[in-house]
Amino acid sequence: MNDPMNDSAPFSPFSWRDRTVLVTGAEGFIGSTLVDLLLERGAKVRAFVHYKPYGDKGHLAHLAGDPRVEFLAGDVRDAGRVMDAVAGCDTVFHLAALIGIPYSYDSPGAYVQTNVVGTENVAEACRRHSVRRLVHTSTSEVYGTALTVPISERHPLQPQSPYSASKIGADMTVLSHWHAFELPVAVVRPFNTYGPRQSARAVIPTILAQLHAGAREIRLGALTPTRDFTYVTDTARGFLAVAECDAAVGQVVNLGVGREISIGELARELIAASGRDAVVVADPARMRPAGSEVERLVSDNSLARELSGWEPVVPLREGLARTSAWVAENLSLFAAHTYQV
Repeated sequence: MNDPMNDSAPFSPFSWRDRTVLVTGAEGFIGSTLVDLLLERGAKVRAFVHYKPYGDKGHLAHLAGDPRVEFLAGDVRDAGRVMDAVAGCDTVFHLAALIGIPYSYDSPGAYVQTNVVGTENVAEACRRHSVRRLVHTSTSEVYGTALTVPISERHPLQPQSPYSASKIGADMTVLSHWHAFELPVAVVRPFNTYGPRQSARAVIPTILAQLHAGAREIRLGALTPTRDFTYVTDTARGFLAVAECDAAVGQVVNLGVGREISIGELARELIAASGRDAVVVADPARMRPAGSEVERLVSDNSLARELSGWEPVVPLREGLARTSAWVAENLSLFAAHTYQV
């Protein structure tokens, strides 16, 4: 299998060597991939991981003891801890968030505390410590169902779930720090990222886990909604490209491929990638609440290309094949029967 860290990318004269970089949510799916890429480019990484009493480092366990990485456990809701974490950093990538749409229906207040208040803490710490750049992570979910396609950064924001609303609030929080205090912040808005290390809460690894566990019937929610899937190393390179680009300051930048695929068709592609034999069944019990389902998400990534020269390089079928191989190798991490759309 190809090494995803060796995917080709445009040359950039910017150097990360010896820069101290904070990544919040560093132990997660995208965060850990970003950390690997930063280390590859010579940065010193301060990995802010969510505190757990048993010291879990998530997807960064392979870097325990690595002198290039300083682990700092905490919670972005703790303003003092965040202030300490930011001190001395050149660049801050803020990825820590409470994610997942289904749980946001049950506990919307928790999403506000982590995603909005936590982001305010990060922005204020960056302002106090005069960081060179804050890159804040948004989500394509803030757009809701597309009113026009492809979706550009000028598309109206539509909070169709409490999760989406909390991310809109977080985006506006950091942008207010740009307008009010000239904090050098850029907002990256990834569309659906997938790849190795993604958890079973997401549709691609969950379908693959069921297939590799021998399921002959894949039960999903709505099959007609479309999404724009970006391989994780492409998304991580997008974060770096935006952080390197002065023209991106004060901007919101989409990171997506610019092609959509329905969930039903995606499931069939995953069946092919896995080499298994199964059928796809729509399960009404897995449908989102009425008015909450986002029917179409497809990106206009022209601003990212124009400002930074970033472009995705991993085709969907190749990315699905890589992800399928990773899930097969790590099947014990997944509990296919717990899947929710």
